[in-house]
Amino acid sequence: MNQSFGQLIREARKDKGFSQRELAKLIGLDFTYLSKLENDRADYPPKEDVIRSLGQHLDLNEEELIFSAGRIPQRDEDFIKQNYKGMPALFRRMQENPDFAKRVFREATQPENEEKQG
Repeated sequence: MNQSFGQLIREARKDKGFSQRELAKLIGLDFTYLSKLENDRADYPPKEDVIRSLGQHLDLNEEELIFSAGRIPQRDEDFIKQNYKGMPALFRRMQENPDFAKRVFREATQPENEEKQG
């Protein structure tokens, strides 16, 4: 089962032994906002720099954490903006053809050294 953004940070915070107040102070947040994030009750997802700081302090993968918060990493957003003309067709084809989507994701997640060998 996939954990929500809030569940991920709450579990990691507890594993690291931080109180909400301690972690909030480390990353420059009000602890009440951190509480809302952990309970998936924030009105909007945190900014990317806050998510990255959470990832760094909690030893979580920052990119995955950004996506789990409902955001797209800035560098990925920039890439999409640069290649926007092809994106609708790509997304449509992936939705219409699950096998194509699986191939795209399999290629995207294949380790780089396997790509060079294949």
